[in-house]
Amino acid sequence: MRNQATSHRGVLGLVVLTLAAGGCAVSLAKRSPWDIQRLAQLSEELEHFKTLSHLKEEEANELRRAKEMLDSQFSSSQASVGYDERGVVTRFVDQVLFDSGRAQLRPGAKPALDRVAKVILDVERQPVGIEGHTDDQPIKRSTWASNKELSIARASAVADYLADHHGIDRSRMTVIGYGDERPIAENDTPRGRQQNRRVEVVILPRSLEGSYHNEAQRESKGMQGFFKK
Repeated sequence: MRNQATSHRGVLGLVVLTLAAGGCAVSLAKRSPWDIQRLAQLSEELEHFKTLSHLKEEEANELRRAKEMLDSQFSSSQASVGYDERGVVTRFVDQVLFDSGRAQLRPGAKPALDRVAKVILDVERQPVGIEGHTDDQPIKRSTWASNKELSIARASAVADYLADHHGIDRSRMTVIGYGDERPIAENDTPRGRQQNRRVEVVILPRSLEGSYHNEAQRESKGMQGFFKK
């Protein structure tokens, strides 16, 4: 653990030095592709450090192993895999899993979810969050009353598939629908809206399970589509 902590401090120091060398206002446009790639790598390593540093070694190793397995399962066009403050996140844009405005899984979604299920089953002690997100465009041609309801229904469809087809214990899974509340890109371009329409499968640290479930309950107030199975 001491060597691990030393390594993490080194990563953090390298991030600081890299940013300092470029000045307070870093202009990526003036950097070479290698510089931009390296900064992205350092950012990923810093998120890795922040996610795992407070965990016991055994659980940190489980999350690290889960990410390595997920990385090996997906190409960048299918899903993105990374760390954030929640844990290990697998992010699918909606077109991989669903048709526009619908919450029924596309046939082509199932192989992708099968690969996620394999990893979830392999780290059997870790709780799992499943989050639905949308863009901010009002629903016009859909049976759903709001983006929030659609996001809950989509996250629930993923949870159902993982439980029904892979036997993943429903008590491990918490579903949250955020609607358009948590964009990761601007909603004023087609590409940004596409990025915001997504489902995220989060392998959580055990210490976050209670607070995550509490957040799901807050988000679900007044919404019939929420459940924790």
